[in-house]
This record gives sequence, C-alpha cells and structure tokens, in this order.
Amino acid sequence: MNTSLAQKIKSGQNVYGTCIVSTSPIWSNVVVGAGLDFVFIDTEHIPIERGEMASMCHTYKALNLPALVRIPEPDPYLACMARDAGAIGVIAPYVETVSQVLDLVGAVKYRPLKGERLKRVLHGEKPEPELQQYLNKYNAGSLCIINIESRRAIENLDSLLDVPGLDAIIIGPHDLSINMGLSEQYDHPEYEKAVQEIIKRTRAKGLAAGIHFPAGPERQIKWMKEGVNIVLHSSDMFLFQQKLNEDMEKIKAAAGDTIHKAQGSDLAI
Repeated sequence: MNTSLAQKIKSGQNVYGTCIVSTSPIWSNVVVGAGLDFVFIDTEHIPIERGEMASMCHTYKALNLPALVRIPEPDPYLACMARDAGAIGVIAPYVETVSQVLDLVGAVKYRPLKGERLKRVLHGEKPEPELQQYLNKYNAGSLCIINIESRRAIENLDSLLDVPGLDAIIIGPHDLSINMGLSEQYDHPEYEKAVQEIIKRTRAKGLAAGIHFPAGPERQIKWMKEGVNIVLHSSDMFLFQQKLNEDMEKIKAAAGDTIHKAQGSDLAI
C-alpha cells in the first residue's frame, strides 16, 4: 500500500487527498469512502500532539490511506519523528535552501542513520551494500516533499529539485502570495505566472507537484491542467463549515428568520 502511493507519485500519476484536522478515530469512517489516495495531517498550523499524530497515522494506514504529515519546520529530527509515528511521507514547510532539502532527505530516506556518517553519505559516500539494502528496506515507500512558499524558494528551485531523494513539491498558495506581496490575490497575473513556473520546472525535472486550496474545486482543476498531479483539496474543517453554512442559510430562509453570517475560521495553508 505504501509503496503504491510512492509509485503513483514518482510515475506522475494523479493522487488525491485532503487535510484532516479532526483527531477523532470515528472521523476516519467518513473519509475512507471519498476515493482518496492519502490524507494530509498538518502539525504546522494545527495543534496536534505527537501521540495524536501517531494514532491518526496508524488509523488511516489500517484503512489503506497513508498519511502525509507536515512538520512545523524543516527540521530533520521532526521529520524522523513523523516517520516513526507512521507517516509514509513528510512535508516540510517554507524550504528555501539545498542544505535544508539534504537534511530532510537524510531523515526521510536514510533513517535511522544520523550524525557524521549520514552527512558523508548525503555528500556522496557509498554505504556498504548490506547497509544500503537495510536502509532501502527500512524506508521503502517513504516520501520526501517540500513546500515552495517564497520568492527565494523559486529563485533556488532548480537547485532544490536536483537534490537526490526529493520526491515532490507542494505549493503553499497562501504563504507564497504573502511573500510576494500579493496577499491572497490568487488570480493576480504575477502570482499565476509564478505558480505556472514552479509547476513547469518541477515536472520538467521528473518530480511531482501539488497545490493546496481550502475553497472549492475550481482552482484545483485549473492547476491540474497546468501539470499538478498531487491534488490536496480543502480540509474536513473547511468542508464542514461550508456545508453547515449553506444548510443553515436554507433552513433559516425557509423559516423566514434573519440570516446573520458570522466570521468563521479559515485554514490558510
């Protein structure tokens, strides 16, 4: 199961997932019938503890829905922690340098090797055949993914993509728009040009590309036409909020009651 997700991503197939905020094990019964390939657990913006993360990873794994976990920062020890908790893949936020990608690849693809020995391997030293065989088996199907969320990341993109072991990038539309000085202007020509360039250059290198939007499916469809093959659509929180608002408006309108729209929470990723 785990390897099949990696194979799909590495072969350029489309894979589909959503962000899961709820830590309830009952919620998995709702998600499992949606035709997803994976679930996305975000520990950067959502207060999910280590034990909760592990329970979520193993619950969804048992339902053949591997979990991609975004760690709070591009830290190799946090990446190892997520893999140890059962995540098949790690997404690191706001990555901008080659050294950050190397550290993440070391954590995700060479776990449990650490320290000076790992540094030598990452810089070209060949492990003994027996050790390499062990590492390959231990980390089979593991995915290393980074968020592209800044102008600096775009400037360094080719170098980031050339790091062996990186599997994919996910564009963080909210943070990217902020960094570009185009706050949430997702239809701005300059913003759209930047996203197109990221997708084009990533796919040309043979890596997978994704983008995450919390709202409707229109932007997901739009960017799939531009080459996105990791579809990370919305979240359980946003979809519940959206449907609840729609239903309450209909019910209140039918009853002739005044509709007061409150400012709801938004998962800006």
